[in-house]
Amino acid sequence: MGTSVLSLRIDGELLNRLRHHAAKRGMSVQDYVVRTLIRDDFDERFQTAVEETEKFYGVT
Repeated sequence: MGTSVLSLRIDGELLNRLRHHAAKRGMSVQDYVVRTLIRDDFDERFQTAVEETEKFYGVT
């Protein structure tokens, strides 16, 4: 899988918060944001899988 570039314009206060969170984990802001997006994507896919399983088995 290749890589692409995504450019964002964000508020200075948000960038400072991202820097703080990334620094606590010993990460760059870029790595922190990418990992956060990956984790969020996983959570959404997992929740969808759970919902589909519940529909299949008739659990509500």
